[in-house]
Amino acid sequence: VLLVSNAWLRAPNEEWVQVVVVGAELDAADAWIVEHVTEDDIVVTADIPLAALCLEKGSSVLGPRGRPFTEDSIGGALATRELMSQLREMGEVTGGPPAFEKRDRSQFLQALDQMVHAIRKRPR
Repeated sequence: VLLVSNAWLRAPNEEWVQVVVVGAELDAADAWIVEHVTEDDIVVTADIPLAALCLEKGSSVLGPRGRPFTEDSIGGALATRELMSQLREMGEVTGGPPAFEKRDRSQFLQALDQMVHAIRKRPR
């Protein structure tokens, strides 16, 4: 597991967890991820533009609530993101996403498990 950030992160002290700290420039973490991601990787992100770039590289992408981003769904997600951004600028929409709940965790773990199994089944 790689955790990529532009600042230090507290991470589990496990040998299978590695923290990668990149420069503080805008989108430096995104750029590092896109440069290093492969088809056998699963990227977990709520950043829809990053999800689109990772899909272009052939990786699997999963939102933190368990919503998979796919080639079929990413266009709609990008359009919705743009619409919500415009509505926020106009003051029509305020607030953020709903609180993270148990069912979100369950949905995430189930989707992650499905992605891992799908990658393992791919011919090598």
